[in-house]
Amino acid sequence: MDLFLIASILIVLSALFGYINVRFLKMPNTIGLMVITIVFTLIVLATSYFDDTLLEQEKLLIATIDFKTVLLDVMLSFLLFAGALHTNFQQLKVQRKPIMSFALFSTFTSTFLVGGFSYALLNIIGLEVEFIYCLLFGALISPTDPIAVLGILKQAGAPKKLETKIVGESLFNDGVGVVIFLTIYKIAAGGTDITFLGITELFVVEVFGGIALGLVLGWGTYKLLKSINDYDVEVIITLATVMGGTVIAQKLHVSAPLAMVTAGLIVGTDTVRNSSMSEVTEQYVDKFWELLDILLNTILFVMIGMEILVLTYDHHYILAGILCIPMLLFARFLSLMLPIKIFSKKLDFVPNTNLIMTWGGLRGGISIALALSLTTEMHRDLFLVITYIIVVFSIIGQGLTVGKLIKKLQKK
Repeated sequence: MDLFLIASILIVLSALFGYINVRFLKMPNTIGLMVITIVFTLIVLATSYFDDTLLEQEKLLIATIDFKTVLLDVMLSFLLFAGALHTNFQQLKVQRKPIMSFALFSTFTSTFLVGGFSYALLNIIGLEVEFIYCLLFGALISPTDPIAVLGILKQAGAPKKLETKIVGESLFNDGVGVVIFLTIYKIAAGGTDITFLGITELFVVEVFGGIALGLVLGWGTYKLLKSINDYDVEVIITLATVMGGTVIAQKLHVSAPLAMVTAGLIVGTDTVRNSSMSEVTEQYVDKFWELLDILLNTILFVMIGMEILVLTYDHHYILAGILCIPMLLFARFLSLMLPIKIFSKKLDFVPNTNLIMTWGGLRGGISIALALSLTTEMHRDLFLVITYIIVVFSIIGQGLTVGKLIKKLQKK
């Protein structure tokens, strides 16, 4: 299949499923699209017993799409810039210390907790997996997904302070999680030259290099926007920032996601908006990125739903995935305890912050993309099934109930 045909099929399916959701199901967009796509794929599987033409075409489509590359190297930069552009920078600035603690300390802690718990769990149910591979699973599943979080929290009705913490953490911890994943991946793949100094260097270059690049991109974009007053060119400048900035980040081997988050936060601040954009330009920039965000989110969750075709249906794998759901939630709860305890009094955290952040920390496409990058020796099929089950539960189960949980806890 050529690129245009693939894009056309995905957009047509996204439009059709989106219409069905809005017209009939009326669920949050990300949840509804995933549910409809999974049901559609299951129907295709069922009809394959009589005629497998449609199934073979869908398998061909999934096989043609490199999910990992499409999400991590292309879509993620656009989605994170759009999310950061509409994030309250002042609240983020006030909450920066706990947010960075969640993104750094909690992600690192959760990686080892999940690694240890999953190692014990898998061996108990008869799946012998080395600890290093369980640790790799901990790294890919620990970061909360900013795309899923941003899409669902808009409708959850969370207090602004709490929403800022969850959104801020999810915007930054995916970059940190990817760095941790890549480091453990090198060790698991047999890298003998991995040292503490090497790990530190990788972390500093990837994370802080990405943030530094984002600052430069954001400042440069601000200067360009300020020097002209032409809304269509200014929209194109913001698009060029994301596309050109992503290419530069990849060439410099720094974190493109963190660069885009930082650039988006700078361009989205009230100071930059008021001094560099006219009212018309601001409206067009916001509407353009809002539409692009919705379009890419729609395509992404249709792709996630279709990934069900690449799973290996082993009952031990499915059991492991179901048992890993409460294990992961418990690990996240524990990983958040220390930062919340340190900052709660000083920054006046809302009651039950840990419980809400645990349930509101959704997993999504990033975890699936990282699971798809595993090799056969790293138990790719097993961890892909576990990851998919967790992601589906997270987006549908947690996504549909997080708003109700917040409202219930606020009444106490």
